[in-house]
Amino acid sequence: MMPVRTHHHHHQNNNNPRLLLRRIIPRILLLVFAIYAVSFGLYLLRQVPHTPTAGELDDEVIDVDEGEFRVVVQAPPSSSSQKPWPRLPSFLPWKSGSVPPRSCEGYFGNGFTNLVDVLPSRGGGGWFRCHYSETLRSSICEGGRVRIDPGLIAMSRGGESLEQVMGRSEEEELPRYENGALQVEAAAKRTGPLVEPGFLDAYVPAGGIGMHTMRSLLDSARVVPPGELHCSQWVEEPTLLVTRFEYANLFHTITDWYSAYASSRVTDLPNRPNVVFVDGHCKAQLEQTWEALFSNVTYVKNFSGPVCFRHAILSPLGYETALFKGLSESFSCEGASAESLRAKPDNQKTARLSEFGEMILASFDLLRDDILSSKRSNGLNVLFVRREDYLAHPRHSGKVESRLSNEKEVYDAIESWAKGQKCKINVINGLFAHMNMTEQLRAIEEASVVIGAHGAGLTHLVSATPDTKVLEIISSMYRRPHFALISHWKSLEYHAINLPGSYATVTDVTNELSNILKGLGC
Repeated sequence: MMPVRTHHHHHQNNNNPRLLLRRIIPRILLLVFAIYAVSFGLYLLRQVPHTPTAGELDDEVIDVDEGEFRVVVQAPPSSSSQKPWPRLPSFLPWKSGSVPPRSCEGYFGNGFTNLVDVLPSRGGGGWFRCHYSETLRSSICEGGRVRIDPGLIAMSRGGESLEQVMGRSEEEELPRYENGALQVEAAAKRTGPLVEPGFLDAYVPAGGIGMHTMRSLLDSARVVPPGELHCSQWVEEPTLLVTRFEYANLFHTITDWYSAYASSRVTDLPNRPNVVFVDGHCKAQLEQTWEALFSNVTYVKNFSGPVCFRHAILSPLGYETALFKGLSESFSCEGASAESLRAKPDNQKTARLSEFGEMILASFDLLRDDILSSKRSNGLNVLFVRREDYLAHPRHSGKVESRLSNEKEVYDAIESWAKGQKCKINVINGLFAHMNMTEQLRAIEEASVVIGAHGAGLTHLVSATPDTKVLEIISSMYRRPHFALISHWKSLEYHAINLPGSYATVTDVTNELSNILKGLGC
């Protein structure tokens, strides 16, 4: 009987909760301690300081401001940190094959097809290359593992409010580079200038540009060996380096926007890039559109120290775009729909300016598929683009130069005339200097007729719809082809009244406007 009793007693002990807990708890505590010890050991091993390799720099920042390396582990950038490209009805692929010189594609930026490898990519190091356009005699250069040192750029900080910098000279706002302002890391132990003698004359010629800042930046560029690219910050996303000159003028700023857009497409960027202004201009109203067009905008002098870019693109100056070259060079480019060019390519026709105008509208959520059918639903809009006094930049008096001495009289007469017409005409007072960009673009997009004296505000025609008619009033002092060319490149119906001076006869304007409106069924 003893074995039975013993077995029965043992069975009771195994079912006693208190005895079970006494046996299990120490084992759990021992297991937890072991896991903690192993984890802590691994943590300590990972904290051992070391000099990062070139590969490790993809996830780390080296800060040399304090005289020694400080490694900061960064989270990988989110794929959504950059804006996607919008759907553009007039978009045509930006091809990498050969483009005939002096063709429309060549002039409008799709001719940067001569690829020059300045620093080939080898073994995970940096790289640098330029896309040269024989037509524009200009290059779009790009590189990987590129550093810019704001301390080696002499100019004002940039980004200040206009009121803070009144009277500042333009020379203070434009960059002057010391050697090494731009650096590129080589895969091998190579040092010295990035470009060989003669490279700049061959691929970045100054032409008629007195101060070619992109050429100067490349002239300052140096190659450094692996491990010598010391930076206070890494920018992971593709970034455009842009220098602006006449940054407060809409025409010149649109040439800069176009150059930046074309640079993004030529280098086949998957999303809209960041923009870094390599200039020291103060903030202006047009900066709002830079921020809408691209993912992020900052000034190079706003970085606290040398900044490195995984992928940097040097955007050519706006003076090197078709919009500007058309003022001094004669080339034949007629606007056409993207649909017609898809079916039948033509070297003397272009849809690129329409594509770009749609890009601007899309950046402000104004691109509408139904705009053509809805434009006349509430009458015909006649947009009169006005010139008004406003303070543009630190050297500006706040007074605009009159291109139409009796502008108010003409505007009032058109308003009165419109009320007596058989169809409904809405005369829109286009005081662009006092309208935000969304209001300006909406007015252009909804206009059936755009009328105005020669002035930068008419550059908004790049975003006009294909059925828009244009009437430019041109004084004898400003017989320039800016807006006739834009209209031609967009295939807009263009009319002009050439004045003997700056005074317009009201009946001449209303008669011309009446003839234009007859073509719209009014």
